[in-house]
Amino acid sequence: MHIPDNYLSPQTNGVLACAMIPVWAHCARRVRRDLDQGHLAFLGVAAAFSFLLMMFNVPLPGGTTGHAVGGTLVALLLGPEAACVAVSVALALQALLFGDGGVLAFGANCFNMAFVLPFVGYGVYRHVMGRGREAQAGPARKRAAMAVGAWCGINAATLCAAVELGIQPALFRDAAGGALFCPYPLSVSVPAMCLPCLLVAGAVEATATVGIYEFVRRTAPGCIVATPDAGRTAGSSLVPVSFLVLGLAVATPLGLLAQGDAWGEWGVPALAERVGAVPAGMEGGFAFGALMPDYSLAGLPSFAGYALSAVIGAASLVIAFKLLSGALGRTASDAGDEGAKA
Repeated sequence: MHIPDNYLSPQTNGVLACAMIPVWAHCARRVRRDLDQGHLAFLGVAAAFSFLLMMFNVPLPGGTTGHAVGGTLVALLLGPEAACVAVSVALALQALLFGDGGVLAFGANCFNMAFVLPFVGYGVYRHVMGRGREAQAGPARKRAAMAVGAWCGINAATLCAAVELGIQPALFRDAAGGALFCPYPLSVSVPAMCLPCLLVAGAVEATATVGIYEFVRRTAPGCIVATPDAGRTAGSSLVPVSFLVLGLAVATPLGLLAQGDAWGEWGVPALAERVGAVPAGMEGGFAFGALMPDYSLAGLPSFAGYALSAVIGAASLVIAFKLLSGALGRTASDAGDEGAKA
């Protein structure tokens, strides 16, 4: 689902990036208003969950691969606005450091995975639970609502990505009528991406969402603010959650066992082999040299580089949000001191 650079036209990238600007602004304001310093720091852990889940590739029908995203999970823990911020930062780290997802396509990928996915997933969850009845619902109903929400969220995001890719040959053609960018029309992109997600990837997203949420609920209920679980279970420690993040990072090489590439994420040579020629708009297109491309590190076996990339990525997100929470906490404290002096 990570759209690479040059698959979408500059116009498509620009429109989706512009569409995300007010979304990011709104979500950043809500996060700063609604999350205290501790929960803002925990947002880094939630972002790490999303980052790591996206590294666990699973085989899909048709010989491609896919992965969970964790957007609905973060929304259930801290709210959909917080999920948008967390997943956006995780996607930025993936694109810039690991070359996973395009730099120019960053806005498009955020639109799909950081906006559509968590807001749809959380909205479906709330609809299934029913207004005003969430606190009285039994655990089985809540888990079912979470699973349905997560399944709907990732399928909605996949559909958006499939449409964005599929409209390219209809809208952007060269003088000879050939596709300038992604050469596959909607009749190919939608079933190729959506059917495997409906059948497999959606279930993976739902399972990961319910499993990790339940783990956090049992071990650190005070970290949850988006659903009425905070304080309902005795005890709240981040130590088990930290070990879970570390365990997921160490286990990420299991994602290398899935054979094949995700649909629409082929390199230009691989795409040329599939369609017989490189679309004119993609030939000589933008290329960004990531420091650790494809989660690898020179001189290390693939599994070791993958696991090290997972640790570096997760740690970077946790540290970044921890520093941000500290900075915002100091700003609020300074403002309070100034107010007291006045």
